Amino acid sequence: MKKQIILENIRLGKLVHGGQCLAETPEGKKLFVWGGLPGELVDVRVTKKKSSYLEGVAVLVHESSKDRVEPREEEVYLSSSPWQIMTFEAENSAKQAILEETFEREHVNDISWTDFYAGEAQYGYRNKVELGFWGDDDGIHFASYIRGTHGKRIITSNALASDAINSVLDDFKQFINDFVLENSLRAGDLKTVIFRSSSAGEVVAALFIKKNDVKLKEVKMLNGVENRVVTADSTTTAVKLRGLSIYYSDPKSPASVITEELYRIGDITLMDEVMGKNIMYDVNSFFQVNLPVFEEVMSTIVKYIDGNNVADFYSGVGTIGVPLGASMLIESDSSNIAMAKQNAGDSTKLVHATSEDAIEYITSDHVLVVDPPRAGLHKDVVHKILEVLPPKVVYLSCNPSTQARDVALLHEQYKIVHAQGFNFFPRTPHIESLIVLEKK
Repeated sequence: MKKQIILENIRLGKLVHGGQCLAETPEGKKLFVWGGLPGELVDVRVTKKKSSYLEGVAVLVHESSKDRVEPREEEVYLSSSPWQIMTFEAENSAKQAILEETFEREHVNDISWTDFYAGEAQYGYRNKVELGFWGDDDGIHFASYIRGTHGKRIITSNALASDAINSVLDDFKQFINDFVLENSLRAGDLKTVIFRSSSAGEVVAALFIKKNDVKLKEVKMLNGVENRVVTADSTTTAVKLRGLSIYYSDPKSPASVITEELYRIGDITLMDEVMGKNIMYDVNSFFQVNLPVFEEVMSTIVKYIDGNNVADFYSGVGTIGVPLGASMLIESDSSNIAMAKQNAGDSTKLVHATSEDAIEYITSDHVLVVDPPRAGLHKDVVHKILEVLPPKVVYLSCNPSTQARDVALLHEQYKIVHAQGFNFFPRTPHIESLIVLEKK
């Protein structure tokens, strides 16, 4: 067994973009620590050693911060929501400080930040959750990775997940155990399951497995409060799902990606309302995780959008573009574009393409709305913006680092008229930020 390295009496510094506290080893190396707060004196178990830095987890707190609180999920919080250990006020202040520092690092200094928006819900806000599995003598359980290790810990609920999602876990675990037994599978043959819930409390699920030669007994989804999976031998397992898809996912890929759909039971689509518009999405679509906070973002964006001459890049199912009345939606994912066709009216142009292959739709007479993945804007998109100069660029981001990089490039031709952080993911280090740029 590999010997554990414990660093004693480490004084922790500020919280950084990744979510850890920054500190130094006695030898002067950078040390990134989970489970601690700024100013605390802790012992740290080292989980990763690199030539220029180390990572670790606080295992003993000698001097605690005034902002420390007891985590709601003592055993598993580090895996999914490592900021459960601080007050909500401290979390929001830390996120705003990280935002400001991130933009300053890119030399974007002339920003007047609007107050950070946190919303009200600290827990139970997530309408999408992905869970792993663990098997033992008692069967298959839901599980999450223990941070800093390759091990897993059994979980029975998720504090960030909606009540609707938590309400289906026990029943779905029974269904999984029946399915595994029927097909002589092991826990290692399962990848993950994704649950999604609507505001109305309906839940759909997608199960990703590593084998494509499985059998599923006759299944019938009944309408009503409870859907029921009815097997051919007349045994009945209650599953409170609107619909379920079972996918074969290539074992060579660590991610849960769809290689082949094996079974679809019931209806995997959901509906929610955003700014008075009905938005349809399914278990695989890109859709916002925290709708109340997202609606606050939308109400802010609306203030800067005049008319419907809007091109929405990275549009997903049209969650932003449809409520804004955008004239164009540009999206690369086929599942998302299929849902966008359901959500957008006939007057909306739909372009199924990557952003870099659709730059012809960036024009000088369209307001450009972008909500890119964590990698930020493709360089060709940035170049096209600077070439044609749309009157405004509305930039919503889940990664302030790449957003700040892109805004720094656009800043020569654009002024920042609105900048604000949003806490889409309370009790986690993730930050969403909105920057509205107007042509100088």
